Amino acid sequence: MLTKKEPPHYLGHRRRLKDRLMENSRALADYEVLELLLGYVNVRRDNKPLAKELIARFGGVRGALLAREEELRAVPGIGPGAMEFVTLWREVWARFHEQPLRDRASLNHPELVAEMARSRLGAKEREELWMALVDAKNRLLAWEQVSQGTVDQAAIYPREILGAALRHKACGIILVHNHPSGDPRPSPEDKAITRRIASAAREMDLRVLDHVIVTAGGYFSFQVEGLV
Repeated sequence: MLTKKEPPHYLGHRRRLKDRLMENSRALADYEVLELLLGYVNVRRDNKPLAKELIARFGGVRGALLAREEELRAVPGIGPGAMEFVTLWREVWARFHEQPLRDRASLNHPELVAEMARSRLGAKEREELWMALVDAKNRLLAWEQVSQGTVDQAAIYPREILGAALRHKACGIILVHNHPSGDPRPSPEDKAITRRIASAAREMDLRVLDHVIVTAGGYFSFQVEGLV
């Protein structure tokens, strides 16, 4: 006689978590939030141990979702599906933060630029150079990647930056790049290339308004520090 197989214990637990989520989402612990997220990727497993491990390693939900790829892959239980999910989540998060600026909000403070940049670049393992091009009222015209580099250097080509500014009929340029090391302070090379681009821009009646260096948890503004 065949006996009915009992469903895995975690399915009932997951259902109860979802009920609690809908009743009062803020009542869930950090690991329970991650556990539910992982449940959409690892459908046929108990995700509580993995969620707790992520919290322990990275200090919270933010740390887990913004951890570097190589760090996440080192966690037992993180497979290709989980990495795809995290990559998708980060892209959604980056576009969420970019949308107000894509609607031509005014970039009137470095914090606005840094918030947009951190959501896309903060967890990157290699340096990337981006630029925000603005009109005469500092409203965003374009937000574009210029180059990708290594863990401590990104290639910078002034001709490409100035050419893009002319194409978009921009009045100002804000340079942005990330420091995977976690230290946002500029290197001597960062300072030198900023001066070089600013000098070339002036010859074309363009302004380099700022150079913002971001990490996952902070930023450095050349404008605030009086370096541009």
